[in-house]
Amino acid sequence: MKKVVILGCENSHANKFLAKIAEGGEFGDIEVIGIYSDELESAKKLNEQYGAPIMESYDEAVGKVDGVIITARHGANHYKYAKPYIASGVPMFIDKPITITEEEVTLFMRELKENGIRVSGGSSLKHTDEVLLLKSEHENEVGGATISGFAQAPLNVYEEYGGFYFYAQHLVEMILEVYGRFPISVTAKQNGKQIHTIFHYENFDCMGLYSSACSRYHLSRISMESCKSCAYNGLGDSFVREFGEFKNLLDGGEQRMSFEEFASPVFVINAIKRSIESGKEEPVGRLQM
Repeated sequence: MKKVVILGCENSHANKFLAKIAEGGEFGDIEVIGIYSDELESAKKLNEQYGAPIMESYDEAVGKVDGVIITARHGANHYKYAKPYIASGVPMFIDKPITITEEEVTLFMRELKENGIRVSGGSSLKHTDEVLLLKSEHENEVGGATISGFAQAPLNVYEEYGGFYFYAQHLVEMILEVYGRFPISVTAKQNGKQIHTIFHYENFDCMGLYSSACSRYHLSRISMESCKSCAYNGLGDSFVREFGEFKNLLDGGEQRMSFEEFASPVFVINAIKRSIESGKEEPVGRLQM
């Protein structure tokens, strides 16, 4: 059995991962030996439903686990929860937002790399059928080269969970997974309950629309000869796919993305926030290891 802990279990990922483990099957050899949340009621609910033991502190399982799952709703807690386990070298799942500041994600990724830790996580949206389809069509230039793209995602601004940062990575990773991890710059403007963002790549631009008035996700790709659009409410098999990616790490598999790619949403999100505040096009930084 592979022993893991779930830290920050107030997120819906904790419930879904525990449910898949309880079903057995491909995740049946994972044992959750502890769960922790600053919000004790969230841990109590999961304990009642799945029998997962509640930890008194997030670091009490150091040296006792084969992997760590970090699903705190506030991204500012992710590095804090991970830090005591880094020296153990065990693989980690880190939910969105990976963390909040560019300075912190740089320190975080450096420590993970230096300690040989393999990592997965981020937004589950990059695992949806729609994203995978348009990513393949972009990479294979179906209908010709890409000339533009569009993504829409909800914006749930809960100040106690980091405000704009709380949900921003979903839309960002839809764009980055399909069109490339490293846009050059972004331009963003808020208009009422909407935030409009332009992602500037070398040969084309993509548009993003955050809306607190709409809970649907929408993704489009425009090529030289065609346009394909996908609209969807549910996340399909994305939770299973992202948990499968972490399971692969537990089983000794390779990390799918480089640390620079994995950290890229943090730099894009911060560039968007700067652009909203400045009213100008803002460059997107990159991880310096």
